Amino acid sequence: MTHEKLADREAAAARRARFGTLPEHIRLEDTVEVRPVAPAPDRDTFSADDWLVHTTL
Repeated sequence: MTHEKLADREAAAARRARFGTLPEHIRLEDTVEVRPVAPAPDRDTFSADDWLVHTTL
């Protein structure tokens, strides 16, 4: 065994000791949270005065 191969094996052992193994694969379905949305307000509740106040301030 040459000195280079021994150094490579020691380096590999040091990497395994420091980093261990890769984490488990996480599926995309497990990373997304789905929540129901709140119902939209009625369209009949629009107030022209309210729009005017919010856009001119």
